[in-house]
Amino acid sequence: VQLQASGGGLVQDGGSLRLSCVASGGTFNANVWAWFRRTPEKEREFVAAIRWSGGNKVYADSVKGRFAISGDRTKNTVYLQMNSLKPEDTAVYYCAASERRWILSAMSSSESYEFWGQGTQVTVSS
Repeated sequence: VQLQASGGGLVQDGGSLRLSCVASGGTFNANVWAWFRRTPEKEREFVAAIRWSGGNKVYADSVKGRFAISGDRTKNTVYLQMNSLKPEDTAVYYCAASERRWILSAMSSSESYEFWGQGTQVTVSS
């Protein structure tokens, strides 16, 4: 199974982007999806996660109210709508997925995910 992330790019401060991640290449029944990001200062920072069972969504404090995670379980696709972007949101964004039924507190840990996408660069200019 491969995860393919897309939608990154260059945007001005205050702008918006929508990232997509789609799974392909095999039998796949992910229950939890997430987005993480990597900067020179932080190796892997949690951004947002969604759990199909229960419909729960979890966000990092730094993106609450600005980012929204959603998806289509039937299409094995997840999205990250990013609004009011700031220069500090500049990073490589990675999608991740797990077939396990993690509790909410585990959804923000990178160790909870078995599948990872290749990353897409988001650059926010000031």
